[in-house]
Amino acid sequence: MARAKNSKGVYLRGKTWWITYSGPDGRQHFESANSKLKSDAEYLLACRRKSVAEGEVLQQDRRQLARFTVAELCEKYDAFIAGRGNYATKKLYVAEIKAALGHYKLAQLSLAAIEAWQSRLLSDPRPNRRNGRLTAPPLAVASVNRRIATLKHMATKGHDWELLTKDTLDRVRRCKLQKENNARLRFLSTEEAQRLVACAAAEVRPVLICALNTGCRKEEVLGLTWDRVDLKHGFIRLNKTKNGESRDVPINSTLADCLRGLVRPIDPAGYVFTNPATGRRWCDMKRGFDRACQRAKLSDFRFHDLRHTFASQLVMNGVDLTTVSRLLGHKSLTMTLRYAHLAPDHLQSAVGVLDRLASPAAAVGAER
Repeated sequence: MARAKNSKGVYLRGKTWWITYSGPDGRQHFESANSKLKSDAEYLLACRRKSVAEGEVLQQDRRQLARFTVAELCEKYDAFIAGRGNYATKKLYVAEIKAALGHYKLAQLSLAAIEAWQSRLLSDPRPNRRNGRLTAPPLAVASVNRRIATLKHMATKGHDWELLTKDTLDRVRRCKLQKENNARLRFLSTEEAQRLVACAAAEVRPVLICALNTGCRKEEVLGLTWDRVDLKHGFIRLNKTKNGESRDVPINSTLADCLRGLVRPIDPAGYVFTNPATGRRWCDMKRGFDRACQRAKLSDFRFHDLRHTFASQLVMNGVDLTTVSRLLGHKSLTMTLRYAHLAPDHLQSAVGVLDRLASPAAAVGAER
């Protein structure tokens, strides 16, 4: 009987066939096929070579992914969100993520590093916008959550773009958002609102009138352009809102008179409210707003509280919550329920229709 011949990678040792192959580490490996058939050894060798080849590809992919940093992901993500809704705010979040975590390799970004950054945001004082000193209070929980949510979405896109592994994505996703407390509800009385408008500088006053009479957010007011103002039909068309949906905001007579008194630019899409010192749109107006509050002797009052004032005054004057929710552009009525307690008389009259349902007088009448 002819002796079976050895072939490359397959050889006979005694009566058993063996294989030899180069592993992913470059070293030569030897393994018994535990068979007297050469075909079994050849099949085992093919399987081992396939595993090594796939392992080498995986190793190359891992080495490739290990090169990318958080900073590089931030740059790619910033280009992705450019021109999308609420870009200015998200760009700020991305810049903060890059400053805090940008030096990390994506493969080395740990949950501990993310949570440490989260803790600093919640506890460390912030730079004062006026002098740069660390005298401003830490970020609110909701503000910190928005930054963590941005990081999570960035990691998701990074995984889609094959810049980071599933392990890294899972680590980022494990960072928990903090429970938010939205109990703050600061709003002005009618007299306080009138005093604030009266104490504001001439260039600030129209902005306050618009915010108080529309309930629009600060960016919606400061970014308003004339092509979205329809004085003839009495509404403002908001295309880029916080929740990503457009909405129409009615213009009342007070706001209409205010808008008619403003000088329109030649450009039909020019900004409604501009800084007279620069001729450009207002970016923040914090200084002018703070001065108006000081002159009106209003403490602990923010620009966003003008929106609370709009909603609160509507509810206290009997406007139903569904209508208020639509005017504010809330996605759900749940967000508007914070104002429900401001309508005690309105709610009382609602349950008043049930007065005869189980009253003693009704029961006596039934017995007769």
